[in-house]
Amino acid sequence: MSAAREYRFTFGPWNISMGGDPFGPTVRKEVAFASKIREYQKLGFHGVQFHDDDVVEADLPPAETLKGAAKVKKMLDGEGLFCEFIAPRLWEHPRTIDGGYTSNSPSERKYAVERSKRAIDIANAMGTKDIVLWLAREGTYIREAKDPIGAAQRLLEAVNALLEYDRTIRILGEMKPNEPMDQAYLPTPGHFLALCYKTIDPARSGVLIESAHSILAGLDPSDDMAYALWHGKLWSVHLNDQNGLKYDQDKSFGSVDLRRAFNTVWVLERGGFNGCVGLDVKAMRTTKAVDQTKHLANSKEMFHRILEVVRGVDAAKVESYRSERDYEGLEMYILGKLMGR
Repeated sequence: MSAAREYRFTFGPWNISMGGDPFGPTVRKEVAFASKIREYQKLGFHGVQFHDDDVVEADLPPAETLKGAAKVKKMLDGEGLFCEFIAPRLWEHPRTIDGGYTSNSPSERKYAVERSKRAIDIANAMGTKDIVLWLAREGTYIREAKDPIGAAQRLLEAVNALLEYDRTIRILGEMKPNEPMDQAYLPTPGHFLALCYKTIDPARSGVLIESAHSILAGLDPSDDMAYALWHGKLWSVHLNDQNGLKYDQDKSFGSVDLRRAFNTVWVLERGGFNGCVGLDVKAMRTTKAVDQTKHLANSKEMFHRILEVVRGVDAAKVESYRSERDYEGLEMYILGKLMGR
């Protein structure tokens, strides 16, 4: 019998937050970046997710950019951590308010690609080859604002430009159907998977799937992840939970729908997922500063508890229920496992 798989856990420094939202101010004091990094090992995490400007200020000259990245890499090394990925944060810059890669402005499209190439330079300095593209503003508020066929081509050209810039990196598309745009281009992992096969190097093009983003599209995260695993292109996940088709809530993993969380872990375990288990979760706004990492610890604990349940499922019994089409019996078997019976 093979040894049980050991999972590696990561989260981004933005997951230790001040609690502000679009309807109210911050409620907790800012935590210094170095202090956040020191929390990782304490919480049992192994790596850090970064936006490019989490590492170093945007738009610095190349030499200063690499110098800043080296400083953060040294900090990670000192804590025994690794950098999982770098994601260019294009959605907050004044030059990308109309989208980056799909902007109607040629100069803004050029800026988006050049900044993304800079993110690759940062990734190399940080010791990672994974570049995550969350296409936040690649969409429209009204459908007539952009040419949708041309937008798809521009997205492909942007991904190709990055794959061409560095022949060792991987591109991971992180899809979301809406927010901040009313309607996004390539709104689901399936859309980006289709684009992967049109790139200059499909072997280096894949996806990162976030639970809440699948839920917002009316889909089940486990089905999205299973489909990407079937393609051999599920290279990372963001686990969290979501209470309905609202804004992106980033609730603690398993806190809303325990069975949905069970199926997510079941798919990852049975599908041989070997990427990082990333968390993208927010503390409740009323959380006190002393408890502002509990949501991370709780989510990781929930994953391990559910994993124990998953590993306790009798695969032969499941197949027996399936062969008999006894789905009522199978449902009660799974519910019983979730209830500790």
